[in-house]
Order: sequence, then C-alpha cells, then structure tokens
Amino acid sequence: MEIFLLSNGKLPNNPVWLSYALPRIHEMIARKNIKSAVLVPYAILRGSHDERAEQLSESLGIKVTSIEHFSSPVEAIEQAECILVSGGNTWWLNKCLHENGLIVAIQRAVRERDVPYIGWSAGCNVATPSIRTTNDMPVSNAAIMPSLGLFPLQINPHYIDAHISGHMGETRDERLQEFCVINPHEVVVALREGSGLQIKGNTLEYFSGKGDGFKLFKHNQVFPEQFDTLSLKSLVPFVCQ
Repeated sequence: MEIFLLSNGKLPNNPVWLSYALPRIHEMIARKNIKSAVLVPYAILRGSHDERAEQLSESLGIKVTSIEHFSSPVEAIEQAECILVSGGNTWWLNKCLHENGLIVAIQRAVRERDVPYIGWSAGCNVATPSIRTTNDMPVSNAAIMPSLGLFPLQINPHYIDAHISGHMGETRDERLQEFCVINPHEVVVALREGSGLQIKGNTLEYFSGKGDGFKLFKHNQVFPEQFDTLSLKSLVPFVCQ
C-alpha cells in the first residue's frame, strides 16, 4: 500500500497545498509514474470543488479531477491512478462515501491495485477504522458508520495541546482521554499541524514539516513524546514486519 495520512492541507502563510508533504508525494508520483488523480471533495462545504482540484494540480504537478465529473463515482475510483481525499467536514464526507458506494471501491483500489491514497484532515480521519476521533461537528443526522479502515489506529488530526486562557471546556487531551476511557483497547495517534504518516509497502514513517512530534493516547497508559516511529511500529505490525 501507498498511503499518506496528513493532519492538514495548508500551513499558515503558505498558499501551496500539502507543501510540507510535497517532497515525499512528488517522489511517490515520479516512482509510480502517475499522471493524474481523482479528488474526492465531499468534505468541502464552503468552497469550490473544481477550484480545489486546480490548486492541487498545481501543487502535485499532475492533472487532478473532481470525482463529480465522472458519470459513476465507483468507476472513477476503479480507473484512478491516485486518490486524493480532501479535508473539510468528516461527518459529511463519511456519509457521502457510504451513499456513493465508495468504501469498498477505495479499499479495493488501495489494497488490491496499490493505488496511492492521500488524505488530509477529514480525508485522514476516514482512512482509520471510524470517524469517532474527528474534531468536526456532526452537521447531519448521520450514524457513526465504519470508515475506510486503511490504517488500523484512530487518528486525531489538527492536534493541539495548548490551553486557551479563559476557556473552561475540556482540552483536546481530555477529550482524547475520554475516548480512551470508553474504548480502553484502542490507541489514538494525535497529529499536529504540518505532520503526517506515510505507509509505503510494509514500512511506516512519521514526518513533520516543523520538527514536531506526535502523541499517542491509550487508557491508563502514557506514551513518551516521539520524534520517530518506534512506538507506532509496535502498534502497527501489519506494515512494520
């Protein structure tokens, strides 16, 4: 498998999409001789899907087409050289993936045909077993359905451990700890802005454009902050053989 799971699409003061991951993505595109990609833009609720496709075409150096321009979403994925899944609202994205029959189509493309998957924010969330660790509001009355399950652990993108002065609600750490209380056998990978995971074949790498580390959450267990993937490798043996 060839998968990029990214916390966010852009960095502050940088208009280039996926800038911090581009060296790795460009290497993959060249290695696999990819000329085009299909964008799954359902999560974008406040912008133009075609404009996002154009912006990604400029960043990636390949032709990016929104899935809405194909007569069949499933056929679009079946023909895709590369799959891009945008950020936005995770609840709406997962709902649309199910309604358009794309869960199995994307799973088969990635697992059986080795089609690269690049997802950021909401697109990162739906690549995990479920969307229960998204930061997004459930903007529609959608059940918490399984998502793609391409990566076996839950991820929390846009992770921040700062405590805002005057804010009396729970911190992100407390919310993730609550998840682990209810789901004591699950692990959550918290990705800060400008960071991501790359799965290439049976290898797993963490990277950060800002030199930050990730955090792991599990019930009654505290992991040290890591700047490599040593702790992840013990949790994800299917890609770390």
